[in-house]
Amino acid sequence: MFKASLKFLIFGVLFLVFGFCVLVDAQTEEVRGMKKVVMIIAPENFRDEELLQPKEILERNGIEVKIASRTLNTATGMLGVKVKPDILVTDIDALDFDAVVFVGGIGASTYWDDPLAHQLIQTAYNNNRIVGAICIAPVTLARAGILKEKRATVWSSEAQELIRQGATYTGRPVEKDGKIITASGPTAARQFAEELLTALKY
Repeated sequence: MFKASLKFLIFGVLFLVFGFCVLVDAQTEEVRGMKKVVMIIAPENFRDEELLQPKEILERNGIEVKIASRTLNTATGMLGVKVKPDILVTDIDALDFDAVVFVGGIGASTYWDDPLAHQLIQTAYNNNRIVGAICIAPVTLARAGILKEKRATVWSSEAQELIRQGATYTGRPVEKDGKIITASGPTAARQFAEELLTALKY
């Protein structure tokens, strides 16, 4: 009787330990599987919809989104929205994120010739991360050198700049070529977000 009780007790303990290990492993896998995106905005005059609409769609689908800018001061969009960045662009490690996305608006030109932005883009691209840009922000990708012989789109005023940098400008609202996703402007913000979401899932 004692031996039977001891065996039952040992079995119970082993069952609990096994169950706990399975739970820990499942939680660990969930954490590992959580996708992260950094969206980079200008300190002033980023395009409101191009930040807010993709951010909302990504977060609704379980993607963690961080907002980065040149400063941690409250940034103001072209339509007046106020956003407090989470991190500085200088503190971004591209390898910490599954996607690096540059938001447009007239202020986005601040990153066109920024060596740090170019390095960030190149690191992300060379390490198989998704790189995205919308409105006039694809110019930053082009000047970073990753759009050569790639299909891409941009706000129409900057189409010739993409062509000069070796891109194949398509003029479509959203364009995807490998891990690079570009969009033409605020009216394409939701479609841009859906394309990012699809790429992040696969």
